Amino acid sequence: MTSTFPNISISTDRLVLRPLDEDDIPALAEMMNDEQVAAWTDVPQPFTEDAAHNWVTEYAPAERTSGRGLDFAVTEFLTQRLVGLVQLTRTDWHIRSTELSYIIAPWARGEGYASEAALATSQWVLGDQKFERVELRTAADNTASQQVAQKIGCISEGVLRGACIAHVRTEDGTWTDVRTDFIVWSLLPEDLEGAGEELADNSGFTSYTDWN
Repeated sequence: MTSTFPNISISTDRLVLRPLDEDDIPALAEMMNDEQVAAWTDVPQPFTEDAAHNWVTEYAPAERTSGRGLDFAVTEFLTQRLVGLVQLTRTDWHIRSTELSYIIAPWARGEGYASEAALATSQWVLGDQKFERVELRTAADNTASQQVAQKIGCISEGVLRGACIAHVRTEDGTWTDVRTDFIVWSLLPEDLEGAGEELADNSGFTSYTDWN
C-alpha cells in the first residue's frame, strides 16, 4: 500500500497553504511565466492556462495520490491572493525523506513569504508527518533561494557538480540551457528548534500556529 500525504491546509499568521484549485489557474499561469521562474526551474515556457489547468486538475492530484509528493498553493490570509507555490517531491516513505521547493510570484517578493511558507511546511512534515529529513536543492547562482534555505535553518551539505540546468535568454529572446551546480541543503527534526523564533525576529511575523 502506497503512503500518501493528507489533503490539508496549513495556516500561518499571514498565509494559508492549501490544495490548488481551479480558481488559481489564471494567477498560476501568470506566475509561471515570470523571468525568474523560467530561469531557475524546468517549467515549460511559455506557460499557458491549459498547462496550469493540467497542473491543478491532473498533475498535483496524481503526485499526492501516488505518494510522490504534495503541492500547496500559498495564499495571503487577508486577501486570499495566490502568492506562491510550495512543492514536496521525490518522497521516500521508507526513509521518511522528501524534497522541498518553492516559487514566489513576482508581485509578492520581498515580503518573506518563501521563508514563511517553507518553514511552515517543514515543521508540518517533520512534526506531524514524522518525517526524518527535508532536502532542498538550490542552483549555485540562485542566491535568493539560498537565503531562504539559510533563514529556515537548513544545513548546507555540499555541492552536486554540474547537476542543475538553469536557463538564460538569448539575443533572439528565446531560452537556452546552461549547466551549473546544485547546492544541497537539509533539515532534520532537531534543526527546527528555534528556527521559527529566529525567522520571526528577522521578518516581523510569527511561525505557524496550526494546520487543518
